Amino acid sequence: MRRLVLVVSAALIAGCAKKEAPAPEPVAAAPVAPAPIDLTKVAGTWEVKTMGATSDSVLVTFTLVATADTAGWTLSLAKRKPFALSITVSGDSVMASSPEYESALRKGVKVHTNSVYRLVGDQLVGTTTAHYKVTGPDSVLMLRTIGTKAQK
Repeated sequence: MRRLVLVVSAALIAGCAKKEAPAPEPVAAAPVAPAPIDLTKVAGTWEVKTMGATSDSVLVTFTLVATADTAGWTLSLAKRKPFALSITVSGDSVMASSPEYESALRKGVKVHTNSVYRLVGDQLVGTTTAHYKVTGPDSVLMLRTIGTKAQK
């Protein structure tokens, strides 16, 4: 009888014993956010080449004048009046939105653009989405840009 009580007591104690919690899963470190863009490094005149998203053929060139803040940025196409860009900054990126203007690629067609630029080394690299004012297909064109700062 003592053995039975001893075995049952041991089983109860083992069953009621606290179980060790499993080791916590390792938590991956959050990716490090890129350093915010310094607009004083972007300020100046840039000669920009625009290419198709998957091509190296230059479609359009323009001059971008950037300031050390978000006011006063302009874009100039050859033989046209410069126009102001609306600029916002987020992290390492500058976002530029244009007003509607006549396309340099599609004669007689109005377009407005949204671009995102990043400073990569000594170049201003980015993408542009052109929104054409047409009815039907091909109303949006994806482009890429590479700008080189003009020598003073």
